[in-house]
Amino acid sequence: MIELFLIGIGTGNPDHLTVQASKAIAAADLILVPLKGEDKADLADLRYQICQGCMINPAARIETFDLPSRNPDTADYLTRVIDWHDEIAQIWSARITAHLQAGGGQRVALLVWGDPSLYDSTLRIADRVARHLPLRRTVIPGITSIQALCAAHAIPLNALAAPVVITTGRTLRDHGWPEAADTIVVMLDGGCAFAQMGLNEAQIWWGAYLGLPQQVLITGRVGDVAEQIIATRAQARASHGWIMDTYLLRR
Repeated sequence: MIELFLIGIGTGNPDHLTVQASKAIAAADLILVPLKGEDKADLADLRYQICQGCMINPAARIETFDLPSRNPDTADYLTRVIDWHDEIAQIWSARITAHLQAGGGQRVALLVWGDPSLYDSTLRIADRVARHLPLRRTVIPGITSIQALCAAHAIPLNALAAPVVITTGRTLRDHGWPEAADTIVVMLDGGCAFAQMGLNEAQIWWGAYLGLPQQVLITGRVGDVAEQIIATRAQARASHGWIMDTYLLRR
């Protein structure tokens, strides 16, 4: 039986790593690290730094693989993502099988930004791999970008006795503000939907590279700071080649 560790590593800050996550990395025989192109090499470097600070098994290996891109010719979004997951699962299966055939150990790990349960597809991809390989999945929770955002701004996630909705920029843009929620957290919003929805009176707490040295924070009334966030986000992405950001809206 192959032990597959899906390890939440927070926002990339080694200080966010839990003791449980450190032990799982130390126990791994093979760690798979995705490469997303030269402009996002920092993401792989952060994973390397975390691994090197935890690994104690001299026989353990870190193996990289090129992460495929979604096919832009597939018009339907969900179909495009499902096909992409299938392709990634095939790569995982091939790398794990090759490792085992070479006499490697049974414990395989993948380091997941934030937490594997929140707007991340690692668990879905692992389900596909389990159709072909005997896997026992162990999920190690990590600090989410939502927790890091609230900590950075020193704010509570929810208003008193009130619900919170976690959604995406695509959903906010297509369906508007969710009903029955005064607070929403928006993830995966490369299009800055907050500036397109007539939400000028809402308060926004935005953050990028949360927990890292290059962390950027902006807060204020949407109508006052939307253009500043858009400009700051574009400049940061151009400077670093990548950006991870999220924000909280409260009305």
